Formats: sequence, C-alpha cells, structure tokens
Amino acid sequence: MSSWKSLLLRLGEKCPEYAGNADFKDQIEACYSAVRRELEHSGDDIFPFLLQCAEQLPHKIPLYGTLVGLLNLENEEFVAKLVENAQINLQDALETGKCNKIRILMRFLTVLMCSKVIQPSALVVIFECLLSSSATTVDEEKGIPSWQARADFYITCILSCLPWGGAELVEQVPEEIERVMVGVEAYLSIRKRVSDAGFSVFEDIEETNNAVNEKDFLEDLWSRVQDLSSREWKLDSVPRPHLSFEAQLVAGKSHDLAPVSCPEQPGPSGVLSGIAFGRQKHEAELKYPQRIRRLNIFPSNKTEDIQPIDRFVVEEYLLDVLLFLNGCRKECTSYMVGLPVPFRYEYLMAETIFSQLLLLPQPPFKPTYYTLVIIDLCKALPGAFPAVVAGAVRALFDKIADLDMECRTRLILWFSHHLSNFQFIWPWEEWAHVLDLPKWAPQRVFVQEVLEREVRLSYWDKIKQSIENTPALEELLPPRGGPQFKYSEEDGTDPTERALSVELKDMVKGRKSAREMISWVEENVFPAHGFDITLRVVVQTLLDIGSKSFTHLITVLERYGQVIAKICTDDDQQVKLISEVSSYWQNSAQMTAISIDRMMSYRLISNLAIVRWVFSSSNLDRFHVSDSPWEILRNAVSKTYNRISDLRKEISSLERSVVLAEEAASRARDQLDSAESKLSIMDGEPVLGENPVRIKRLKSYAEKAKEEEVSVRESLEAKEALLARAVDEIKVLILSLYKGFLTALAEPLNDAFRDGTLRPSGQADEMNIDLEDSSVMDLDKDDGGRPKKSYSHPNGSREINGYNLDGKQQWCLSTLGYLKAFTRQYASEIWQNIEKLDAEVLTEDAHPLFRKAIYCGLRRPLDE
Repeated sequence: MSSWKSLLLRLGEKCPEYAGNADFKDQIEACYSAVRRELEHSGDDIFPFLLQCAEQLPHKIPLYGTLVGLLNLENEEFVAKLVENAQINLQDALETGKCNKIRILMRFLTVLMCSKVIQPSALVVIFECLLSSSATTVDEEKGIPSWQARADFYITCILSCLPWGGAELVEQVPEEIERVMVGVEAYLSIRKRVSDAGFSVFEDIEETNNAVNEKDFLEDLWSRVQDLSSREWKLDSVPRPHLSFEAQLVAGKSHDLAPVSCPEQPGPSGVLSGIAFGRQKHEAELKYPQRIRRLNIFPSNKTEDIQPIDRFVVEEYLLDVLLFLNGCRKECTSYMVGLPVPFRYEYLMAETIFSQLLLLPQPPFKPTYYTLVIIDLCKALPGAFPAVVAGAVRALFDKIADLDMECRTRLILWFSHHLSNFQFIWPWEEWAHVLDLPKWAPQRVFVQEVLEREVRLSYWDKIKQSIENTPALEELLPPRGGPQFKYSEEDGTDPTERALSVELKDMVKGRKSAREMISWVEENVFPAHGFDITLRVVVQTLLDIGSKSFTHLITVLERYGQVIAKICTDDDQQVKLISEVSSYWQNSAQMTAISIDRMMSYRLISNLAIVRWVFSSSNLDRFHVSDSPWEILRNAVSKTYNRISDLRKEISSLERSVVLAEEAASRARDQLDSAESKLSIMDGEPVLGENPVRIKRLKSYAEKAKEEEVSVRESLEAKEALLARAVDEIKVLILSLYKGFLTALAEPLNDAFRDGTLRPSGQADEMNIDLEDSSVMDLDKDDGGRPKKSYSHPNGSREINGYNLDGKQQWCLSTLGYLKAFTRQYASEIWQNIEKLDAEVLTEDAHPLFRKAIYCGLRRPLDE
C-alpha cells in the first residue's frame, strides 16, 4: 500500500504511520502534506479512496472532512469533483434505498459544511427535501402512511447530522435551520407513534399503560437533539478538528451542491384495507429497518456521566464499526476500544453489542459474529470488559422470565459459545438456587439449556468438571451416554426382532444394495411382522450403524434412505419414524435434531410430519422445560423458508441473465442482418452480402446467442415452477403450524387465563400477572457486590403481588412466546397467506392471547 493510502486509512489512530503521535492536528497536517504531493499524479485514485474511507470509517468523518477542507485551499477542482461524486452517490443511495449509505453520506456532507467546503444553505436544501418527502408520505390523503418507516428514516437522518454540524448551522443559517426544526416538530405531531410491541427484547404480550406512553426511537432522538440545542450544541463525543484550522479554512471556496430528489411514493395514495396496509407496512419496515432497539441492561449510574446525545453518537460509532468491519475481527476490536471520545464507555459498548445480538426480528449479522467480537473485546480489555460482560449476563439472567423466547434462545447459544472460549469457567454457585425452583422455571431451564449446549461444544465429563464447585447442578446436565439401541442386549428384547436386526446388519456389511434390502423387507419382514416392527427394526438398525459419527449417518442415509422411504410413504408413518429416531437418540437432543434434519433433506420426512410430531402428545409436556422440540421445528420451518428464499434469489439472477441474453442475441442478429444487407464485389461482380466466411461466423454467433437465450429462459421457467411448488408447500406448512399451535393452546389457555388476559383464572381480582415490568432493570447490589433485581423473588421465580406461576401458566406463556417468535421470523410469508390464516385459524373462537401473540409478531393492530 502506497504511503498516502496508509496515511489516509490510519488517520486518527496512534500508529507507526504517524510515528505514534496521536494528536489530530499533527496527523491531519502530515496526511495533508502527503496527499497534496500526490494530487497531480494520483488525483484520480485519491478522491475515490478518500470517499471510501469516509463512507466505511464514519467515526473518523470529522478528520476526513477537515482534510478535504485543507485540500480545497490547494486544489478546488479536485474537491469540487469529490463533492459532486458524494452528491451522486447520495442520490443513487436514495433511489435504491441503501439506508447506511444515505446516513453516512449526509453526515459527511454536514462535516464538509463545517470545513467550509459546501454552503450551509445547500445542506439545508437536502434536509428540506427529505422533510417534504416524509411529510407527504404520512399524509392520510396525499401520501401512503403504510410507508411511515421510510419517512421516519429520513427524519432520523436529518436529526443524526446535527451533532456533527448543528452548531455551525445555527451560527451561519439560523433561520433556515430553525425552519427545519419546526418542520421536524410538525412531522412528529402528525406521524403515528411506533410501538415496539412484539419486537421488544422483553416480552409485552399484555399491553401496559407505560408501554403506550413510552417514546419511540424517533421521539427519543428528537428529545436528545433538543437537549443538545439547549446546551448550545456542545457535546464531547464528536471531535471538531476543523476548529484548529479555522483561520485557514475560511479562505477556501464553498462549492455548490446539486439538489437531490427523493424517490416517488411506492404506490398510489388512498385508503387501504387492513391487510393491504399491513403488507405494505411490513415491506417498508424490511427496507427501512430500525437500526437499534436500546437494551438498558445496567443501572443508570453506570452511564450517568454520558449526556443523552453522547450516548446516541457512541452508539452510532459502535454500530458503524460493527457494520463496516464485520470481516476484520482485529480491526473491528481495535476501533471499538479506540473511539474518539474522552470518556469511558465499556458499559455502553456492552449494551450496544447485546442489543444487536438480541435485535428482533433478526440481527444484522449472524450471532456468531457478535460472539467473536465480545471474545476479542474481553481479550483487548482484560481488566474491564470481562467483568462488564459478566454483569450483563447476571442482569439478563435475573430477568430471564421476561425475555422474549427468541432472545432467550440466542442468549443461551451465545453464552455457551462464549464460555467454551474461556475454559467453561463461570461461578455456577451463584445460580445453584435454580435447583429449588420447579422444573419449568425460566431460570432453571436457562441453566439446563446452557449446560446442554456446552456438552455439545465439548464433552460430558469436561462440563461436569466445570461445575465441580456446585456438584448439585449435575442434576441439570443432559443424560450421559450414547444412543439407546433396542437390540444391543438380549435381555428384554424380542428375539425375533433382534434376529431381524442382526440379519439386516449382515446385509449392510455384505454391501447389499438398497433394492435388495427393500425386497428383503417386502418379502420377509413386512408380511410376517407388520409395519411397526418393520419400522423399528430398520430404523433402529440403520441408525445404530450410522451412530459412530455424522459422516457415518450421512453415508447410511445416502445408501439406504430409499429403504426408509419405501416403508414410510405418508405423514402418519413418517410421524412414527420421527418417534423412532427420537427414541434411539433420547439421550442426545443434538443427534435427534441432526438426524431428523438430515432425513428431511433427503425427503424421507416431510415438514408436515415434523409439525405433527412436535405437537403430538409425547412432546406437549416438554414445551416449557426444553428447547429440543422447538429446535427441530425451527429447523424444519427454516429449511422450507430458505428454499423459497434461495429460489427467489436464483430467479432474480436468471431474470437479469435473460435480459442480457436477449440483448446479446439481438446484437448478434443485427450484426448478421447488417452484414447480409451489404453489397460486395466478388470476381468482378456485385454480390449481396459480405465475405462468406464472415457471414458464416456471424451466423454461428447469432445461433449460439439464441441458444443461450433459450437455455436461460428454460432455466428460468424451471426455477419458477419449483418456486410455485415451494410456495404451495409453505402455504400448507404455515396453516398446519398455526393449527397445531391453536389446538395445543386452546384448552390450557382457557383453563389458565380464562378471561383473555394474563390474570390467572379464579384470581383475576387479586393477582395480576404482567409479562413486562419495564425494559429497564433497576439493580441494586447484594452482599457479594453482584447486580441483583430488587424486585426479584428470593428463589428467582416469577412473582407478581406474591403469586408464582404454576406449570400450566408457564407452559402457556412459553408456548405463546414461541408462537410470537415464529410469526415474527416468517412474517413475510405469513402476510402472503394471511387471508387463509384469518379464515381458518384466527376465528372468533380463538383465545384473545393466542390472537394477540400472532398480531404482535406481525405488528398488526389488535383492533383490526
């Protein structure tokens, strides 16, 4: 990498490129000198690289803005070109809906305004353009209120620029920026408040008055900006290096910024039906998602020295680093611990990372990424961050009963993975009290599931050793031992079945083909012993042969899966097959899930059979004490959904290929026609057409291009046919899934919550069970200095006004939580089939809490 690139990239860092000098002013001067020398020779390389640095290292934008301001004094043409490209990129981002690029480029333009590179009035014009589009969108008559998510995003972009340039705007164009602020306030008065119901980390199935009165994200940001305004736009978290060069920068020319335009409304205005409105709203929220939902884990005194706007800015820094450096772990960690702020922010950093890990409906990146970031931060800040993470775990554990079920699952997976990187060390004695709780208590289930996941990542004896200081917790470890092969011992097994199993094993050892094995089953086993024994012998034996490793299992299913497919031809038989697999692997939830998942991949088991098995009587009593049945159900639904997603991506790619193939075929045909139409002289005589050799070559090109077009079209048609079948399949699956939930929940809900609220039947007047006290954890310190909920029951169970949930009530709440999680995760497909769901599942007979869980997952108004 050339020196000027290194200096640009490392600007603002204490690094060898700047001889360890961390002073911003000195670094900017050094970088300016190096870049200025290269402008004449490498100008065309410098400006795109500089723009890329600003876009992908946005926490250093004030430094890059000041550098551009200095370059403006030396080479106005270069800077004018950079400004023009920034404006073009912003316009392109607005048209394509690239949220992060819009936000970052607006911040960059704001900082350029501070460095006298562009006129303040030009920036205000952009603000007013976004403001006008937003106001039109939420207008009931002229706009499309279902797309409020886009309007809110535009306003968020405006407000988020003000910490970087509010002071300069107020100083230079006070009337114009005041007009913008009044416009934002007017917009806030006409928009609808966005509720986090269904998307909060802490469950809120029973709506409370507090939740209704809470500010949403945009209102909260507005209050932070107002607080900043009242403090004369002074904040600590945004460096202002341009002030050190102010005397020089004022001499530079401020460039014009071409106006931008917002995209047209995404559809015709007018009143929509409830379902049409919901679909559009869902589409808008997918395209313009809320970037963060704050997770207040720690007591306020941990971050009380940080001003409200400084918290917002640091969150922006952290989220930007996580976004742009997701493929560079070391760089990501280095930037996260070295943000340009003068205060400590370890607690805020932990809250921000956990807010992303637990973000609903899904985090921006795979949860494993956040696990690695937390591990690296613990190693980078060994004296501070591990204790902060431990405090976060304890605080979340204290309120685990209120945690959304999807978030609870993610927390379990993260925590077990995290501990596996630190020798599984944890003070388990702090949680020994969970053994005094009933088996369905969320805290007990959490510890049990963490230990089970740890065993998956290691081995049973290692995990037992890790809890040796609290040996009683061994009770929560998963069963030790391998598979339960029914024919491993002669005692207690039917000798006939055992003999059949031995014969089948000999056939496998003798490398008999699947066809020979099917003939043996059809001629010797099934007629004499019936379906149940045939199934048991074949499945138990084949699973036992494949039990040595995952590879063995795959090999057996590939070679002899046809035998199982021949025996189990319908859903009823496949449900029995799943039960047999579950019986064989009863001591290993992991291998049960893997075996069923692989069988579904080989089309030996249908997704409908898995749904039926999960909601069968043998599993219902495990819904609130184990994640195992839900893991299997998640895998089945996810596999079906991913198949559709992949097909849609392939079809989108093929559609682009068809257009390109059509253009190529048209060009080849045109070239051929042009060549054939020309007159040429051959043997002294005029002949129609060019040289025959060239004509022949052009004909060959045209034929190949046409063949390629036909081939791509055929591929597209084949994929579209597969997609049509997959869409039909997921329609049936969704209906089956929700009918399963409906049937399973009907009687327990009526028994436990008869009046349709979360007040237990028979005690509605005395006891009120609420799923969420608040998303904020007010913590005090116990005698050991560990954070503890002041309102927790001593044994950690859920308690409201002295009442503890019994097994049936906890079963209902857990199952409703999973119902909401499935609805939220697959909302895109559910909205496509909502009419069918309304007609057959969400009928008048459906329990109000059942309906509420689904509506929360879809963010659908309850009064619709």
